[in-house]
Amino acid sequence: QVQLVESGGGLVQPGGSLRLSCTASGTIFSIYAMGWYRQAPGKQRDMVATITSGGSTNYADSVKGRFTISRNNAKNTAYLQMNSLKPEDTAVYYCNAGGPAKGSWGQGTQVTVSS
Repeated sequence: QVQLVESGGGLVQPGGSLRLSCTASGTIFSIYAMGWYRQAPGKQRDMVATITSGGSTNYADSVKGRFTISRNNAKNTAYLQMNSLKPEDTAVYYCNAGGPAKGSWGQGTQVTVSS
């Protein structure tokens, strides 16, 4: 069983930046595909960005060019660097290991973009 803990959320003004971190324990982190998903109030949980064990990345169209997903296997940690944040990026952000269907989820971290 993989345990995931997210951190780094908060309140930021439009145009600002945040970096989310997701630290894993209880597993061999390097073998897992990792992903960031987000859920706004009243909406479904959507994929934001994913990274394979080999480092290949994929992004939702709405965040391409603004967000960057990365991983440090030595630290068992995945990151989501978020730049040029917009109010529509406001959501709870969840870390996932192993895919959304059968993988493990973190508890979520709130990101609010507002002036």
